[in-house]
Amino acid sequence: MSALNKYDVIVSPVITEKATMGSENNQVTFKVAIDATKPQIKAAVEGIFGVKVTKVNTLRQEGKVKRFRGVVGKRAEYKKAMVTLAEGDSIDVTTGA
Repeated sequence: MSALNKYDVIVSPVITEKATMGSENNQVTFKVAIDATKPQIKAAVEGIFGVKVTKVNTLRQEGKVKRFRGVVGKRAEYKKAMVTLAEGDSIDVTTGA
């Protein structure tokens, strides 16, 4: 996997209260490409951050239908990956290290 592909797989980190609670269990949460597979996500995280990944859990979040000033719209759908790191490894998503 080339360096460009790694950055195409990992879209952004998820920084929410629930996602930061996962850091107690050595987990980091990322938004990933919709068509990314678990082995691709694992390879991308290991390649970008230089850590050992033990497990990858994914979920696909469907877009919600919302109204804005009476106009019906739809939020974008996305895929989320909860990555469990090996003991001793960590990723600080605020600095990227």
